[in-house]
Amino acid sequence: MNDNYSLIELELEEHGIHLSTTVGDSMYPMLRNRKDIIVLEKPGDRLKKYDVPLYKRPDGQYVLHRILKVSQEGYVICGDNRFRREYPVPHTWVIGVMRGFYRGEKYIDCNDFKYKCYVHLWCDLFYLRAFILLLKRFIRRSIRAIKNKR
Repeated sequence: MNDNYSLIELELEEHGIHLSTTVGDSMYPMLRNRKDIIVLEKPGDRLKKYDVPLYKRPDGQYVLHRILKVSQEGYVICGDNRFRREYPVPHTWVIGVMRGFYRGEKYIDCNDFKYKCYVHLWCDLFYLRAFILLLKRFIRRSIRAIKNKR
């Protein structure tokens, strides 16, 4: 076994599945920081648009973001709470793909109709979402600057 394997990679390799909480707000509002439990499976040969892969960057950082586009070079990926896209993310970086998640006691499958509606609205309106996120950031910074001047 490779010494660089993490517990996540080991579980996926041995059992084909891994359950974990997420850390961070990049997939908010879908996934809440340290609250929701994701269900990861080993990835197939090729992922598709709207899949949520867990990938490992060359620096060792793990990232769970959504695929916005599939190309020959790899995937165009972005967190639901982000507006900057990362590309190309090669398939060789992908170690797992989210199949669903638990919000409290309720399991939400990635094939669920409501989930798919959320995904299409959130991703297909990417530029509107990016504008809203930038506006929120600007307002927060402005409020902070006003408070600091007092």
